[in-house]
Amino acid sequence: METSNNIKVKSKKARFSKCVNAHRRKVMSFLTKNVGKSHINKFSSVATDIKISKILIVRPNHRLGNMILTTPLIQEVIDTFPNCEIDLLAKGRVAPIVFREYENIKDFILLPRKPFSELIKYCLVWLKVKNRKYDLVINAVKGSSSGKLLTKISNSRYKVFGEIEDEVIDKTSDNYHIAKNPIYNLREYLSVIGINRDNKEIASLDIKLKASELSYGANILKDTFNNENKTISIFTYATGSKCYTKSWWNKFYTLLKTTFIDYNILEILPVENISQIDFQAKTFYSNDIRKIGSVIANSVVFVGADSGIMHLASSTKTTTIGLFSKTKIEKYKPYGNGSFAINTQATNIKECVSQINDILNKDKVLTTNLFLH
Repeated sequence: METSNNIKVKSKKARFSKCVNAHRRKVMSFLTKNVGKSHINKFSSVATDIKISKILIVRPNHRLGNMILTTPLIQEVIDTFPNCEIDLLAKGRVAPIVFREYENIKDFILLPRKPFSELIKYCLVWLKVKNRKYDLVINAVKGSSSGKLLTKISNSRYKVFGEIEDEVIDKTSDNYHIAKNPIYNLREYLSVIGINRDNKEIASLDIKLKASELSYGANILKDTFNNENKTISIFTYATGSKCYTKSWWNKFYTLLKTTFIDYNILEILPVENISQIDFQAKTFYSNDIRKIGSVIANSVVFVGADSGIMHLASSTKTTTIGLFSKTKIEKYKPYGNGSFAINTQATNIKECVSQINDILNKDKVLTTNLFLH
């Protein structure tokens, strides 16, 4: 067991690291603020012989949520260029797991999570980007300084840096969302170089669970509850200030279980194996994100604070209710499949449960209609 001194030392190091990273991001953002802004201006005339088959998508991040939020962009690229081959540049080991079933992705170019600890490996990735030939390179997030630099050094004529034009902002109401913004950027860029895209609805998050994975999740719920009731999944943990207190979650859980007595309630546990309701509900624990996703996919509703698991839930096509109190709702809220966000600063627990009840009542009506037909 760790001593209190060890915990304090770790906490101090974490705060120092967070402070350093914050300053690093500010400096890099300042240095790269104009990178790519003049690129699109060099296309004075529309090309007629564009052939795009080899594509690099740059998302130098390791977090689960950020990887999942990139899935709509990947779907957009594949829909636009069905026979393309995609290389995905990311950080850490999450990307190959999230995108396992995306057949168009041929290679994962992975930066180490701690560049200064693996400096040679880090530099080799940059050299790989510089030396490979691509038809199109896309920086997947507007504010990523390293993403813009990697896009700049890449060997490709066509490069989407992620600087959306003002007129596009005026045309769209949801371009602020982190999963949708890069798609609007891509569509605008392609229209400038002569590839027009229909402004159809943007795809939802999707990790493409296989039938065998969905079956695994169904069996987990069957073994856990041994009944035919539908399941509400909850995730009570989140990082930092996004994490709700035990007091809040206990009040929420108490009202949830007394309101929905005909439903199972399953708590999805984080890798830290922490429960804000002190393990009062049945639980599921795994360090395999696809197994977690498969269990959530067999739930009728998922409820949780803004986190990687919330985005994972949304990517399974389960109606996802995101609880927001700190982070920007319009930037990170779940969407598609009836999903929505609740601002808990303006909505009390009783109202939250009432909104869940509305969703479940709609599900009952849909199920009844399907049965009647």
